[in-house]
Amino acid sequence: MATWKRDGRVTGCQRLGCAGLAGALSLSLTAPLELLTVLAQVGASPPWRGLWQAGRSVCQAEGLGALWKGNLTACLRLFPYSALQLASYRRFVMLFMDDLGHISQWSAIMAGSLAGTVATIVTYPTDVVKTRLIVQNRLEPSYKGILHAFYMIYHQEGFLALYRGVSLTVLGAIPFSAGSFFVYINLNKIWQEPSFRFSPLQNFINGCLAAGLAQTLSFPFETVKRKMQHSPFHTIPLFFHSKAQSPCLPHYGGVDVRFTGMVDCFRQTVKTRGVLGLWCGLTANLLKIVPYYGVMFSTFEFCKRVCLYRNGYIESPLSYKLIPGVDQSLQPQELQELKLLRRGNFEPPKPTLEN
Repeated sequence: MATWKRDGRVTGCQRLGCAGLAGALSLSLTAPLELLTVLAQVGASPPWRGLWQAGRSVCQAEGLGALWKGNLTACLRLFPYSALQLASYRRFVMLFMDDLGHISQWSAIMAGSLAGTVATIVTYPTDVVKTRLIVQNRLEPSYKGILHAFYMIYHQEGFLALYRGVSLTVLGAIPFSAGSFFVYINLNKIWQEPSFRFSPLQNFINGCLAAGLAQTLSFPFETVKRKMQHSPFHTIPLFFHSKAQSPCLPHYGGVDVRFTGMVDCFRQTVKTRGVLGLWCGLTANLLKIVPYYGVMFSTFEFCKRVCLYRNGYIESPLSYKLIPGVDQSLQPQELQELKLLRRGNFEPPKPTLEN
């Protein structure tokens, strides 16, 4: 059992800004690996090619900037996604907590998964646009930008096309949560010590292990989600569609199999590429875990220190040395009011003029 408590020295807007900046930087640095993952999933990149060869062929065909296709959309999506995820996570945690304010490890993981699912569903259209921008040829684009992609998808395929494959996101959350839970319940055995003694480095390694196993288990759902859009939109139900393949894209977006639905997509992928075909692109996806989370956590912590420094809790953003005499349990607004009160009490009285 654990007690859920967030740092009250940072405001909600500051926390959201820290998360957004950290996420944008980590996404931008790992964008080439994300691109190679998506191209391998939809079949636009031959499976026998290595990561270096695939990346080099993209650069030769479309230029170096092609490695960051869709990254702007992913970064813009971060802010509404982070806001929804933080708000939903708090609600789910409150729902799962007992009367003493404790929450079990499984409930905490479920709260995180449900919050991520809610944020993903609401911001799903931006993920559709990101995938379309990644799959298209940058030199001969079907979409000229983010807004143009929204406009074209809506007018050519209808509003529901922006939510194709959303059910696979929900289904993929099940093995994702199970993989995370499996890692966290075995951490004591891995490190041979209780979890409350873990160092920051150990917690970082734990997060990477949990993310690696969870993403590996849920990866087939992601692969099928990228492929499904072969048939015209009106012949396949909304939740059996996905994002990459479209009759409006050249060669249906480059997807390598033909199918009639979600189950058939699994079957045709296995038939064409074997069972391991469901995990095409997994190597690039796993390689980005360490740099992604490493950059995100370090950037978030630095941004948080800047906020703590501005709020008057620490002496410098370059260290975590607390300012003597400052009550760290006070919230920023309470601390500012206390400072104003003290300043008013110690201010010398103004001289008055006598007639």
